[in-house]
Amino acid sequence: MNATIRLDLHVHSRYSVDSRLSFDQILERISYEGLQGFALTDHNTTEGLAELERLRSDYPRFWFVPGVEISTREGHLLAYGLRQAPPPDQPLAETLERVAALGGISVLAHPFRWVHGVGRRIAAEVPVQGIEGRNGKNSELANTQAELLAARRSIASTGGSDAHEPRLVGRAFTEFPEEVTSLDGLLEQIRKNQTTAAGPSLSFAGRVRSSLRDGLLRTVRGFRPVGPRAIHPDHF
Repeated sequence: MNATIRLDLHVHSRYSVDSRLSFDQILERISYEGLQGFALTDHNTTEGLAELERLRSDYPRFWFVPGVEISTREGHLLAYGLRQAPPPDQPLAETLERVAALGGISVLAHPFRWVHGVGRRIAAEVPVQGIEGRNGKNSELANTQAELLAARRSIASTGGSDAHEPRLVGRAFTEFPEEVTSLDGLLEQIRKNQTTAAGPSLSFAGRVRSSLRDGLLRTVRGFRPVGPRAIHPDHF
């Protein structure tokens, strides 16, 4: 038996404009990678949560965490434990307040990614419960910077694949203590900084392939963005 619960906390399904992943594909890959579940974090929507609830009833041994990736003006934010998505394109501070009012947990998504990350200055001071220390689509440099900042701030470091295609699901993950028995308990472990982020970073070749794929999908959807392009000079 594993000494920990391992969950991929950053997965995009077909309800995201830049993903085609079905729930069956996600669950198949999660099982293959030996994980115990995942968080659904589609871009700016919780439309897939009804389908997630059906999975929970069909596969009670797995963890299915409701979440969303919110496009704020400063960069992307992961929120867990929500049943509705805060509006996109709002200031990060206002979005954090909305997530807290809805009873959710806020985690900065890939803060050191050149596009859609909040950057070093904001990540160092914004009041969140965690930082995504291992993102399966990030470079090793960006992930290491995020992990070090989470440690320096004494807040949780989480891991997620940021998967939009089957091969990446489960690539990065978050480890929780085995004694967690409820969703509330799971989120409390993030609040208490009791998580560990794990998983490899993406190679340069892998990032090129991912960028080409993203560009193709952007063309298919008529260049409709998933959120504002927040590019900050203070990432490095």
